[in-house]
Amino acid sequence: MRNYQPAKNLLQDRVILVTGAGQSIGRTAALTFASHGATVILHGRKVEKLEAVYDEIEAAGWPQAAIFPLDLFSAGDKDFDALATGIRRQFARLDGILHNASHLDGLRSLEEHTLEQWQVSLRVNLMAPFALTRACLPLLKASPDASIILTSETHGHVPAAYWGSFAISKAAGETLVKLWAQELELHPNLRINGIVPGPVQSTQRVRTHPGEVLESMPLQETLMPRYLYLMGSDSRGVSGQIVEC
Repeated sequence: MRNYQPAKNLLQDRVILVTGAGQSIGRTAALTFASHGATVILHGRKVEKLEAVYDEIEAAGWPQAAIFPLDLFSAGDKDFDALATGIRRQFARLDGILHNASHLDGLRSLEEHTLEQWQVSLRVNLMAPFALTRACLPLLKASPDASIILTSETHGHVPAAYWGSFAISKAAGETLVKLWAQELELHPNLRINGIVPGPVQSTQRVRTHPGEVLESMPLQETLMPRYLYLMGSDSRGVSGQIVEC
């Protein structure tokens, strides 16, 4: 996948929802998907960040994007159902979801964690991808070729001390991917996979590794061949995999 060479029109005419699209990997993926022909639905909490990504897509002349702001921590089933209904009304289809939004409340020991901090991590990193996928499932099943990707994290894949509720929620997310894949086996048009990006230049990396020279890390763009492969039709039949970068 690292050396995958996608066709320029790989995602032509597809509608793809990207959560956490306002910054970091979500932003890079949204721009990359749009550059390969997708109509991208930009999700995030901060409208001004989403508008900046929207403007970049417009300026490049790629398919017009849409903005759907939503706080994943406070959202309930009705909110996710409303989002799916809005997609159906505006686009009449959905061909992919990238679950990229996440919450990291700093590094600390389990002894120092509070229940409230766990609730935020679990709701944003685990419960929201489940609930949003469930709400959008009828649209995804109706697509001739649909893909769901969940961005995991190194310390969720290989647990390490002090990563606490973030690592645990990401580890559970990988289990969620494998369960969905098994339950969707009768729908060959729909697949779900996870990606573990590894160290890259990102705002999160600055917070968790402040002593590093950020420029020594790979750019987020180096991850995009994997995201494009799993989102596009070339990965048809690949499901339930956790791809380490």
